[in-house]
Amino acid sequence: MCWMKRTVLGLVLALAGVSSADARVTRFIVERTMPYADGRTFGDAGAFERVEGTAYFEVDPDDPRNTVIVNLALVPRNPRGLVEFSAPFVLIKPVDKAQGNGKLLFGLNNRGLALEIPFQSFPPLPLGSNEVGDGLLFRLGFSLIDAGWAGDIETTENRLGARLPVALQPDGSPIIAPVRIEYRSEGFTQTLKGDDRFISYETADTRTTSSTLTIRDALGGPPTPVASDRWAFGRCPSGQASLVATTTDICLFDGFDPHSSYELTYPAKNPWVMGLGYAVTRDLTSFLRYETADDEGNSNPLSSAGGLRRTYGLGISSTGMYLRDFLYLGFNEDEERRQVFDAVRVHIAGTHRLFANVEFADPNVYSRQDQKTDFTSHSIAPLTYAVTFDPISGIRDGILKRPATDPFVFHIDSQNEFWQMNASLNRHDGLGNPVEIPESVRLYSLASHSHGGAAGVAVSPTDRGICTHPTNSNFSSAPAMRALLVALDEWVDHGIEPPPSAYPDVRNGTLGTLEAAANAFPRIPNVSFPKVVNELYIFDHGPLFSSRGGKLTLIPPARGGRYEVLVPMPDRDGHDLAGVKTVDIAAPVGTNTGWNLLTPGPRGHDLCGLNGSFFPFATTLEERLENGDPRLSLEERYGDHEGFVEAVQRAATRSVTNRTLLEEDAQTIIQMAEASDVLR
Repeated sequence: MCWMKRTVLGLVLALAGVSSADARVTRFIVERTMPYADGRTFGDAGAFERVEGTAYFEVDPDDPRNTVIVNLALVPRNPRGLVEFSAPFVLIKPVDKAQGNGKLLFGLNNRGLALEIPFQSFPPLPLGSNEVGDGLLFRLGFSLIDAGWAGDIETTENRLGARLPVALQPDGSPIIAPVRIEYRSEGFTQTLKGDDRFISYETADTRTTSSTLTIRDALGGPPTPVASDRWAFGRCPSGQASLVATTTDICLFDGFDPHSSYELTYPAKNPWVMGLGYAVTRDLTSFLRYETADDEGNSNPLSSAGGLRRTYGLGISSTGMYLRDFLYLGFNEDEERRQVFDAVRVHIAGTHRLFANVEFADPNVYSRQDQKTDFTSHSIAPLTYAVTFDPISGIRDGILKRPATDPFVFHIDSQNEFWQMNASLNRHDGLGNPVEIPESVRLYSLASHSHGGAAGVAVSPTDRGICTHPTNSNFSSAPAMRALLVALDEWVDHGIEPPPSAYPDVRNGTLGTLEAAANAFPRIPNVSFPKVVNELYIFDHGPLFSSRGGKLTLIPPARGGRYEVLVPMPDRDGHDLAGVKTVDIAAPVGTNTGWNLLTPGPRGHDLCGLNGSFFPFATTLEERLENGDPRLSLEERYGDHEGFVEAVQRAATRSVTNRTLLEEDAQTIIQMAEASDVLR
């Protein structure tokens, strides 16, 4: 019934929106077209081409759908009273669009990098790879587009930024406000952003006495001021003697201690109107979906007699947070009141939102237990997709509250987001009481995965990096992501009910407190269960900031009420009781977790970022008894190599039946098990 109502409503809205809109793509300029993947063909969809260019936009600052954008009223307007901006795009489409499926995937870039193809290729591709992989998305007939949306990213061959306007005071003078940055660095110099992949906000005053720099030896420890004569604004690659003054860098004369945390608050100037990034996504998708040509007659390369049948938005990690903002702020409705995306897939975002809609926004940092715990991009009410009452903030609100244009939603998390991004609050309120999921939303948790996946079938990782335990980020989430994308499309386009939500829940005991999870976790030799999780509090950023964004006037923010944050409960192997069990978790060769700890030292009790852990099983009963390991050995579980392969086959068959694994990927996984040396 929900599917039928949405289909009819979407048709009505599409037919109603036939007049030209104020907010629109005014020019869609194709600058280069080339064969994709050297002309390789992808099933019935045939050959594809890569189309690169720039989209030029105008928005009406006075339209109610745009007034939510912070500082939009402070941008110079063109003679028509509209605000102009532009963004580069990359479109991959069938050469013969009639051979495609009439559907567009908008794969939102993460910090300028395209992630959708590597994250959904199986076997996995390395991040940043230009390889095509197995081409599933294109074999299914989808077109895929990406466009720059962040104003602090310089567009390069591999990264997409956006050309967004800078807000000014009404008299034309610069806007100046304090900006806070946290550094974990080494060497003598850093860009003010702390990452040279991004453009820094310039300081309005290079006198260090007008800024504050502090150092902490431990997370949450007392800050110690760094004397104003021991640092400067500028670059100094080899120390003070090499200092070259700039307005976009910081030089610490005594060098950064990599084990310490530094915090700089300085007067920044010239903020981009970063909230226009949401309008890039909205209006470019709307143009490709509904229009045949731009104002100059340049054709929409995806238009046809029937137009695009479906559009889906895809976000990973920070762009999953971006999509939660996009929906909450109302950007899934264009200025003609037409629906933009039929569905979105939010991946590994927890309950965080990005908060790009902030003066002097920094959408590249976010709150974790081990860093930036009280920075803007974190979980701020409303946390749930349904409109609910938040007993901690007193806010009654929800991400989805516009039935006419809200999309279907698949929200997928790993275990790591429960530890680092407050994911449990998708399922309960701040006091631990269960909350409902809208009928248009499915929640899935990839059991025992880190932010980047789990170890993979028959894989026993040993690399530790900066963590205490071997890390397990092997992108084994790709098979589940692929299957769930197919299920999402079938739900929206054909009304086929998707797999039911599979997510830890307070109602069945699969979510618990940190203490309860620690008590249930097996006593694996030489393994300490974490004693910390990323806590969540009400953070007061000042009177000009709200759930929709705004301006930060209280820096750092004041801390208020505390939320109950829960984590997945483990089984006797240490794997999550609830969630989607990928084959490497259902037929394991060791325990995977979504958490890890930093290497022993001053911060050894802190979580190791987005990394998970891997703890191998003993091979034999004798070995595990000698080690004092309570978990069954490989021989006790599987007997021999053939038994292991049979277990993988059973797990793969169950996953295919549950529609969380494609048959073609099941065969690849079984082949991996057969080729492995497990119990040989």
